[in-house]
Amino acid sequence: MSSNTHTTMSQLTCPHGGSITIASSNTSVFADQSSVATISDTFTVVGCPFQIPGTPPIPSPCVTVQWIKSDLRVKVSGQFTVSAQSVGLCLSAQQLPQGQVMSVNTQLKVSSQ
Repeated sequence: MSSNTHTTMSQLTCPHGGSITIASSNTSVFADQSSVATISDTFTVVGCPFQIPGTPPIPSPCVTVQWIKSDLRVKVSGQFTVSAQSVGLCLSAQQLPQGQVMSVNTQLKVSSQ
């Protein structure tokens, strides 16, 4: 099943509402100057408010993303692409999984699987 391919302009969030920025080394670009996102790109989470409950609460924001399911049929520069159907885990600074990446908005012209 195909799904909309993520680009560096896609809007992704952590499950707590933090924004995910995509830094790509991919040189293939769309007309809007965005690059296709691949599993080797850097996905950084900013503004995650998550805290571990306690007295006092312990800040444990999501800081990065690890993709555990990418597209399996499409590669760019030898790396698998990621799309709305891909599964990424948001990780804390201690590399603890804290929930799945949520796709808010992405381009609608190109699909991958």
